[in-house]
Amino acid sequence: MSTAPVIAAVDGSDDSRRALEWAVDAARRRAAPLRVVHVRQYAAWGQADVLVAGPPDAEGDPVLDEVRARLRDDADAPPAEYVAMEGVPGAVLPELGADAQLLVLGSRGRGGFTSLLLGSNSLAAARDADCPVVIVPRPGREIPEGGPAVPGARVVVGLHADSPDGAGLEFAFTEAALRGARVQVIAAYPWPAQTWSAPGQTVPPPIDQDAVEHETRSLVEGFLAPHRERHPGVDTEVQVLPGDAAGHLVTASGEAALVVVGRHRRRLLAPARMMGSVTQAVLLHAACPIAVVPPAPPKE
Repeated sequence: MSTAPVIAAVDGSDDSRRALEWAVDAARRRAAPLRVVHVRQYAAWGQADVLVAGPPDAEGDPVLDEVRARLRDDADAPPAEYVAMEGVPGAVLPELGADAQLLVLGSRGRGGFTSLLLGSNSLAAARDADCPVVIVPRPGREIPEGGPAVPGARVVVGLHADSPDGAGLEFAFTEAALRGARVQVIAAYPWPAQTWSAPGQTVPPPIDQDAVEHETRSLVEGFLAPHRERHPGVDTEVQVLPGDAAGHLVTASGEAALVVVGRHRRRLLAPARMMGSVTQAVLLHAACPIAVVPPAPPKE
């Protein structure tokens, strides 16, 4: 495995404690070092680019002291380093992903409104970090009831058959292998399709739904083939479903170990990093931890 660290962002909140537990387990599974980071928010009147007293001392940080005490009693805890930083967390946290294999945060920190489902710092990290970002939600999120789930650990991954990205699939298969879990692939196709005949009028589509589902499944099986070959010990379950991709992923998140979603590639007319509506909906509503995986770099 990579020797790059798994980074846990902490701030003393219950959300960050849950994220820390997830990060400790992830580092242990990957045989990777753990880096625990506390970013102290600048005072509202401070200048973000000026440090008057120099970088803060990790030894005098009560948030990091609490984490040290917590991990000291864990005989199986991975090697850990503790870093105190100062700045705007929404800007500093994404930069940490430059030399990490994974960045883990809680869904919300100490600040903001208690009604928020996702904090701005977590959203910024998921959108901008160069490495995969795992957001650990608060317990108790209600999700729609789905069909009976096959027993056993699952890693759920969404696959867009029209524009697949191998980075998310590879992350899901690797995570499943580390956990002894199976991969549940969910590919949604738009249905019902509509054909416009005149302003304000639609006619039934001349497309057979079974044919659309069959074509989608064929594409998905082709995309999965190289990942199955690299991970022969990982079982896969493919679901090709009509309609709302976000809704299907959220429903599947119940009792899952992880949901894996992708981030949009940069485009010529939209060069900024973006997250699609499906990814944002999953971040807001999934019941299990969510991994947002940046796209693979374009081939030269």
